[in-house]
Amino acid sequence: MTIDVATLLGRAREGDPRAVARLISQVENGAPQLREILAALSAYAGSAYLVGLTGSPGVGKSTTTNALVAEYRARGKRVGVLAVDPSSPFSGGALLGDRVRMQDHATDPEVFIRSMASRGHLGGLAAATPQAARVLEAAGCEVILIETVGVGQSEVEIASAADTSVVLLAPGMGDGIQAAKAGILEIGDVYVVNKADRDGADATARELNHMLALGERRNPGDWRQPIVKTVAARNEGVVEVVEALEKHRAYLAETGGLQARRVARAAAEVEAIALGVLRTRYGSVHSENDSPLRRLAERVAAGELDPFTAADELLA
Repeated sequence: MTIDVATLLGRAREGDPRAVARLISQVENGAPQLREILAALSAYAGSAYLVGLTGSPGVGKSTTTNALVAEYRARGKRVGVLAVDPSSPFSGGALLGDRVRMQDHATDPEVFIRSMASRGHLGGLAAATPQAARVLEAAGCEVILIETVGVGQSEVEIASAADTSVVLLAPGMGDGIQAAKAGILEIGDVYVVNKADRDGADATARELNHMLALGERRNPGDWRQPIVKTVAARNEGVVEVVEALEKHRAYLAETGGLQARRVARAAAEVEAIALGVLRTRYGSVHSENDSPLRRLAERVAAGELDPFTAADELLA
């Protein structure tokens, strides 16, 4: 079905939630008019502050996101939320339960909350997250909160999708060092120890601070990641989190880091689109139909070609 992109974008710019939802659905489903939509959205790129929230399942990401929305709204900001839920590997469906925890803002016209299924995409996000964020930017959202699925130690894609990355931990969920080590320890710009009313919160914060100190390779003037303790369910410590976010945003703007991160994010988006086009163009080795990739793969398997020469032929 053909849509009038200009009219739909105009309605989204006016804050029409149905228009915003429809535009996100178009980019999420790879609609035929996707190129036209993204071309129209490009004029509004870079107008919003993107905050990524990640952490293990159960640390309180959705509750913290809900509390951050309330604080930003108290400051007069229009807020967008992209909450990614895992898809079932069996049915392909997703609970999309984050909306359940954010009902406080369901009737606020200055808040747009979109749940997205990961659809098997790795890294903690959905493949269409960057384009969905562009829609929210065009809709006038000044702050966009991107909540990942519950992640482990290596799902660090959020670091390349946000201006500021927030890593959440909670006491009582195993060794704090174990929870924070590996890749996820390196991506945080702000660390939040949520559920700080539980036993072990101070120890978790100390361990995290120790691990950060061990991994430091900072020069004078470099950003030092703050550790903030919160009880998001009671809105305790949320103001301090927003203040830490605003300090990091100011630091990035001052040092040129904000532009650098956004250029890197755009590069990753362009690369992902280009790779998707290549996959479509050359087909799959598992395709029932004949495809350039399958033909070359058969020659490699038969020993007629080496894989590098086959790749050169594929791209020629």
